[in-house]
Amino acid sequence: MTEYHLDERLARDSDLVTKIGLCELRLMKDGRWPWLVLIPQRGGISEVFELTPLDQTMLTFETALVGEALKRATGATKINVAAIGNIVRQLHVHVIARNEGDPNWPGPVWGFGSAEIRDDEERASLAAKLVEALKS
Repeated sequence: MTEYHLDERLARDSDLVTKIGLCELRLMKDGRWPWLVLIPQRGGISEVFELTPLDQTMLTFETALVGEALKRATGATKINVAAIGNIVRQLHVHVIARNEGDPNWPGPVWGFGSAEIRDDEERASLAAKLVEALKS
């Protein structure tokens, strides 16, 4: 089995919030949306079907858990979930809170405009809300 290492682009573009069970939960630095990424802590995995059946189940569970916590923490209208990975091949699942009127609503967040980096205070506040919502 290949050792787990976080892709350098994911490390550069996000901050660790917490580790759940299978996944690292990271908050994207782009502050235009409450945008999380779940990364299974397994090396050499780029597709969901490459995970063991148990890990697939855990990923599904953790994605739902995080989506529910994000909706509770932000009051979002909609939670978008996607695992695309065309550029960053390491398996990762985006969980994004969307609201009518947010940047590029109802279009996708990818490739829209330029990132607006979330400041440290906002990052810490959102991360704390998320951790609290995960406990409820």
